Amino acid sequence: MEHLTKKTFLEKVFNFEKNKEWTFEGQLPCIIDFYADWCQPCKMVAPILEELSGEFEGKINIYKVDTEAEQELAAAFGIKSIPSMLFCPKDAQPQMAVGALPKETLVQVINDVLLKQTTEAKAE
Repeated sequence: MEHLTKKTFLEKVFNFEKNKEWTFEGQLPCIIDFYADWCQPCKMVAPILEELSGEFEGKINIYKVDTEAEQELAAAFGIKSIPSMLFCPKDAQPQMAVGALPKETLVQVINDVLLKQTTEAKAE
């Protein structure tokens, strides 16, 4: 799992300074966890994301964005409550989920939103 700064976010996910329309910059679909160190629900989600990072290694990337350190990034995505997760498929629009999601839900979203669309895009 990698912590993103604004600079690495622009390189690996979406360069919102250069592009008005969503253009995914990454090689693999990803989840971006917007969190803060003081947030209890964020602390509950962290080990789950760590686990998923291992389980889906090579298929998706999981990134973390500290909303305290990267306020501009949080503002750019309208993050009002945390944890918030941005699911970024390779060839489709990203989807936002707010709140501490259980592992089963995250696995379902990974399979249905991130991996399914990638597979369908390859099939076309």
